[in-house]
Amino acid sequence: MAKGEGFERHRQPWRQDEVQKLHTLAKKGMALKAIAKALTRSEESVKQRAKEDGLSIAKLR
Repeated sequence: MAKGEGFERHRQPWRQDEVQKLHTLAKKGMALKAIAKALTRSEESVKQRAKEDGLSIAKLR
């Protein structure tokens, strides 16, 4: 992958606005893949953060 493309944010700490967006999208029932894309983070990262925050995401596949 070229620089600036895809998941350049690997292991970056979550910012408050990203956490809020994750909560909002999860509550709307958005699928994991769509949330990951919206936040430009990996599905694994989103899944982990959601678990830490006690959020349930519609489709975890």
